[in-house]
Amino acid sequence: MPSTLEQLSPTRVKLTIDLPFEDLRPAIDAAYQDIAQQVNIPGFRKGKVPARLIDQRFGRGLVLQEAINSMLPQAYGEAVQTHDLRPLGQPDIDISELNDGTNVLFTAEVDVRPDFEIADMTGVGVEVPASTVSDDEVNERVELLRERFATVTEVERPVETGDVVVLNLTASQDGTTLPEAEASEVSYKIGAGGFVDGLDEAVVGLAAGEKATFTSTLVGGPNRGEEAEIEVEVVKVQSQDLPDVDDEFAQLVSEFDTAEEMLADLRDNLERLARIDQANKAREAVLAKLIEATEFELPESLVTTEQQSRREGIEQQLSAAGLTVEQYLDEAEDEEAQTPEEFWADIDQRVLEGLRSQIILDKYAEDAELQVDQGELSELIFAKAQQNGTSPEQEIQHMVEHDHAAEWMSEVRRGKALGELVAAATVIDAEGNEVDLALLNNDGSIAEPADDEAEEAAVETPAQEIAEAADALTDAEEAAAEEQKPAVKKRTTKKADAESAESEDAAAEETKPAAKKRTTKKADAETAESDK
Repeated sequence: MPSTLEQLSPTRVKLTIDLPFEDLRPAIDAAYQDIAQQVNIPGFRKGKVPARLIDQRFGRGLVLQEAINSMLPQAYGEAVQTHDLRPLGQPDIDISELNDGTNVLFTAEVDVRPDFEIADMTGVGVEVPASTVSDDEVNERVELLRERFATVTEVERPVETGDVVVLNLTASQDGTTLPEAEASEVSYKIGAGGFVDGLDEAVVGLAAGEKATFTSTLVGGPNRGEEAEIEVEVVKVQSQDLPDVDDEFAQLVSEFDTAEEMLADLRDNLERLARIDQANKAREAVLAKLIEATEFELPESLVTTEQQSRREGIEQQLSAAGLTVEQYLDEAEDEEAQTPEEFWADIDQRVLEGLRSQIILDKYAEDAELQVDQGELSELIFAKAQQNGTSPEQEIQHMVEHDHAAEWMSEVRRGKALGELVAAATVIDAEGNEVDLALLNNDGSIAEPADDEAEEAAVETPAQEIAEAADALTDAEEAAAEEQKPAVKKRTTKKADAESAESEDAAAEETKPAAKKRTTKKADAETAESDK
């Protein structure tokens, strides 16, 4: 079907599509059949009502409306492909002409990906932290293990720093106890921190059964952030005995027989985590430089919609946690924003950068003709299962039920695109060493260089239980194509509307067909941050 393209701006176009009635005829016949199945007219069996009687009782306009609605997605999708467009949202559809028996003329305005050139990352340098692990970091992990397997012994003496105590806490304001600020038999290690300020000082020196009162700021509940008088009673004093780091301890906390083997494995795991962090930092740095160096315009409506959606999501999360933005900023140690205005400005900027990165990586993947195979989708499914504490089968079920296949494929494709861009850049660590990420596995281990036979080996599905991923991959490709098509609201010309309204008045006593509900899909820009 013929269509023309008008460039309204670098990021918005107008398609004018001429839909011949010959192409619309099957949809009209289907609309008659659909209406005939819904109405009850005396003298006719369900589904056998003649077309002429449907026109008389309910109006030709209703039939045309149903038929046009069913054909609009296909007609729009073909026009998008004809003009090689990359829509960034759902179109605004308007039927401008309806010539019964001849053609339907309609327009579709939609935001599209602008034309731009991706900046060349070849040789671009970025610096990342060194992946070395210090003895202090290893010792810190060892101490955590020692505390986890420590034994406690009740003692009859005043509390000392390092003791594990059992406490009763009661908060009050102006002599009135706060019901939601009471806690009984709370276990706490003196000196560990993370509780209300002033607790350690109030408790040290008390014996079991003794009490103390101090003033502090509440950190939870409806009175969060308010000052209150807190009465603390020591129920029990316990001395903590940490185990020695020896072979017996290694056998208790790990699969190793000796402490030396356990410590070596602990260091190796920390080094793997450091390499993963280093690789993530490299990706972030390269992506930041890529965004800065690649210039193009974003549709204002897309940016506004995504920023508003992100704001609403954060507000819901804070509300569920019983926090205001101000309270969150007071407690968040890694949050740089000092005021709500700075916080929301930072969120808006992150959304903007996220949209730009998605568009850049999608274009790179398209230009480089990057594909996603079954093994790569399976690998993502396994990673999500590990991250979410679920099974691969559950993730597959979630993917299919929520139509995430196309989204997850895009996630893999963008990751591959970013990997190639990072490989083109020069990554230097803080010690001046060049970092080669080519052989880095997802778990932080270093892969052995592949020989010729390994290069030729096909990627196999990680486990039999995700064999369904092959079908999901095909479905995802079809779903990705379907995303080009709009879900449109019912639209007719004034002539059709008037004819339909007049017929409905005339048939007020007859049973009318139920109109199908159609809505316009909201544009889905995310993603990553995902997720998660």
